[in-house]
Amino acid sequence: MSQSPIKQAKRIIVLVVGITVLVLGGAMLVLPGPGILVVSGGLAILGTEFVWARRLLKKVREETTAFGDKIWNRDSGE
Repeated sequence: MSQSPIKQAKRIIVLVVGITVLVLGGAMLVLPGPGILVVSGGLAILGTEFVWARRLLKKVREETTAFGDKIWNRDSGE
């Protein structure tokens, strides 16, 4: 089963844009800027085409929520 050229082009564009945003977010983790938000955005872009990115985005969301709850001394309901 071969994908149409348009679907392949879309997948490549999503890959390039998503990785670019992900790299910028990674740089913002050590430089001034909203690193976690940009990394999440890059994963969300990649997640439109790649299952691995959706899984990783879910894990990032869970970890950041748990970290925020820990900082603010909130009970996570467990």
